[in-house]
This record gives sequence, structure tokens and C-alpha cells, in this order.
Amino acid sequence: MSGPLYVPVLPAKPHALAAYQHLDPAVQSAVVPLWNLPPRPGLPPEALRTQIRRDAHAVSRRQRHHPAWLDAPFADAAQLTALAAVLTELGELCPLRPVTGPDRPASHQAASLAQARAAGNGLGIRVTVPGEWDGAAALAVRDLLARADQAVETDLLLDLGAVLADRAEAVKEALRALDALMPLIPWRTAAVLSGAFPDVTADKLEHGLHSEPRMDWHTWRGLSDSGRGYASWLSYGDYGIQPVRALAREASDGRGGPPWGTLRYTTEESYVLAKVLARGEDRTTVNRTAARQLTELPDFRGAAAGAGESWLRDCAHGRGPDGTGNATVWLRVGNVQHMSYVVRSLRS
Repeated sequence: MSGPLYVPVLPAKPHALAAYQHLDPAVQSAVVPLWNLPPRPGLPPEALRTQIRRDAHAVSRRQRHHPAWLDAPFADAAQLTALAAVLTELGELCPLRPVTGPDRPASHQAASLAQARAAGNGLGIRVTVPGEWDGAAALAVRDLLARADQAVETDLLLDLGAVLADRAEAVKEALRALDALMPLIPWRTAAVLSGAFPDVTADKLEHGLHSEPRMDWHTWRGLSDSGRGYASWLSYGDYGIQPVRALAREASDGRGGPPWGTLRYTTEESYVLAKVLARGEDRTTVNRTAARQLTELPDFRGAAAGAGESWLRDCAHGRGPDGTGNATVWLRVGNVQHMSYVVRSLRS
């Protein structure tokens, strides 16, 4: 069994697609994203097909000939029907792998299994473990695998969800799940996914920089040091620089939004957050000050580290044509620096 170095869980939205595109080629080659289509409830059939086609084709253009998983975790029957048609359109243009899981509706499972059989690129089984491991889940995975085409290579995506400071047993929960799931079949890939970026409120950021521990990274180190025979085969995955629940947000129409936002920077132990303004007379001054505070961190890796760091440098000192950004730019920059740092950390 072999797998990618890093599996980021990303929304199929402009900021994340742009972040993947802005990665240095040496970093991008180690990244196999799990792309998630946003929920689109209540759209009439033709509008739904148009939106699904746009989302899936945007992912396809970014991935080109590089593999990735494409999941529709919030899809209803109408969205699944539209997605199946779009994946058929894409054909062999891009090696996208459909995803399902033991907790998904039967229609979701059947559609994903059919897509995997038709495309031949593989199938992702996403097993969610939001808390204590339930042994019955292994039986459900076994039943799902029994329905899959044995000729289709299958990937285990063990999703721990949010792993914050109050979840001290995350390593034990993951090991119990892996002990049950790893022997089921010879998985092509086995990735452990978790998110530790917190929900950010304005009051957290009122007094300068704010730090939160990278509990997902601590969990990964615990798994790596567990002594299990399969530990060296596992791939690391996380939710980037957004909270886990951000995946469930509907696609924005680009209008409105809060008057403030967040710049994010990843260090070995922490996520460092700085408040920026989306509008107002003090916007430029506040945003440049926030970027400068991040570039003055002892752990700042310098502008040569990647497109994320160079943007922060330029913002801090008023260089370049891009100004001080907006919500989409801040998310893009945060994900670029984060994914680049994770890949280099895993390689070292």
C-alpha cells in the first residue's frame, strides 16, 4: 500500500481552488486533495446541474492529470443525479475519485459505486469518527466494500472531524478505528483526516495576535509514534485553515459579509490569528499592521518560503499591486502557507 504525503480536505470554492493552483510545483506534487462540493439546497433542476457542472469542472481544471477525490457529503438525490452526469461528461479528462461512506444514504452509496466502476480511477470510503469509535461502523464498511467492484482500487479516508483541545482521546479513537478497518482489505491509500482550526470570533482577536494549538498535528504525531505496523503507511490529512463546519456552508453569492476577517499563519505548534478589516477608513492601516505582526513572528519562514509568505510581506510593507486583500484572498493566502508548510514538515 502506498499513498499521498498529504490529503487536505478542501471546499470546491474559489479561494481553495486558487490556493491549490498557487502551490509551488514541488509542493503540489505531494498533495492529493479531498474536494468537497458545497451544499446547494432548493435549486431547480437545471440551475442545480449548472452549478454542479461549474464546481466539478473547476476542480477538474485545477487537477488536470493529477488524482484527487471529489465528495458531495451534503448531496440529496437531485444533486447526486446531477453529479453523476457531470462526472460522466468529464470522463478521462481528470482522474477524480468519487467518495461515499457507511453513514451515507443508500442512494449516495449506489451512485458513488457506479461512478467508481465506470471511471476506473478508484473509490474513496470516508469513515467519520466524531468521538468514541463505534465497532458497528466496521460492519457497515465491510458491507459497503462487499458491494464495490473488486477491480476498483479503494481508499480509506478516516475522518476524525474536529480535534480541538477538549478531545484528549483522539489518538486512541483513531487507533481503535484503524485497528478494525485496516485489515478489511488491502487499501490503496489510508489517510487520517482531522481539523483543529477553531471557530473565530471578533472578541478573540481584539488584543493583537491570538494562538490556538494545532491539536490535529499533535494527534498525527501520536499515531506516528503508536508502534502499529500500519503507522508508516498512513497519509496525513487536515482541514487546512478553516473550521471543520465551514464545509457545510452554502456557496456565497459574493455580496455582504462581516466587516472583519482573519489572517492566519501556521507554526509548528500553533495557528496564529490576526484580525483584519473588510471595510472602513482604518482598513489599510489595520491590515498592514496585522500582516507585519505575522512577519515579525520568530517562526515566520520568510518571503522565499512560498506565495503565502510573500503576500504577507508585500501586504505588511505596501509592496506590489494587490493591496491588503479581502476574505477570498485571506483564505487563499492562509491555505497556501499552511499546505506548503505541512508538506515540508512531513518531508522532514
